[in-house]
Amino acid sequence: VSQQVLEQVLGELQPLCTSEQQFLQEFFCLGCGSVELEVRVSTVPSPGPFPSLAHPWVPAGLPSSRNQQPEEATTQLLSEIFSCLEPELRAFLDVCSKAQPLGCLQVLLTLRDSVTWGPCSAPASSFLHTLLGNVLLLAKSNSNKCIGTLCKEMEEAKPASRTRGGILPCVSRFQELVALSEEMFQTSQRREELDRAQLRLASSVLSSISSLSSASLKVNTDMVMMENFHHIHNFLCQRNIPCLEGKKREAKQRCREHMEKYITTYVGQPLERLK
Repeated sequence: VSQQVLEQVLGELQPLCTSEQQFLQEFFCLGCGSVELEVRVSTVPSPGPFPSLAHPWVPAGLPSSRNQQPEEATTQLLSEIFSCLEPELRAFLDVCSKAQPLGCLQVLLTLRDSVTWGPCSAPASSFLHTLLGNVLLLAKSNSNKCIGTLCKEMEEAKPASRTRGGILPCVSRFQELVALSEEMFQTSQRREELDRAQLRLASSVLSSISSLSSASLKVNTDMVMMENFHHIHNFLCQRNIPCLEGKKREAKQRCREHMEKYITTYVGQPLERLK
């Protein structure tokens, strides 16, 4: 729901800014060439006994065409008119980010898709592009922090003191996050940020399994690692996510290594038929 609302807001920004830009250019002749604009301003009759005052139809803060291009003047006026837009948009994006897990990543991808492919990709004033660029940088920073927090949670998660094997909580959490991200962004046309996030999550869960201590488990550590690496490998095989192919092979290799250690420790020398 939050994604649909965000897409609607972004879709309405572009025509709003474009219509205001067109009005400013027509009303203040900012769309004219610099020479023609200079002639129009210089031929305006003097306002009488107050020559220092600007003509009524020329805004007080409008830069001279000799010093600034019409596009820059339009951007400056739009910045003053929509001065509250950026803080309001930042606050709205913050609400969307907290609406659900991986909300920050969803906001980032929705913003990027809208700017690149959606309504906001249409030619508009540099004001709107600058505004969305600033907000996009903020969304990227928030997304990195969000993924970093999730990775830290998985790496620091400790199994229960009476754990006797089975799937670890960090592995279940990893599966949940990957499944959620794939469902949320299955229609996204760009996966760069999503791929980076999934790679960070996969690295963290593999690191978390590798750091298991036998002191906190009631069974052999190699057996638990073998089971969880095998579970991750099967999960990634089912999902078939291109960016995680390397992590899938790594999980398979680590599963094989711990299986061999387990057989060597508990069965003696590996027996071909038994294996």
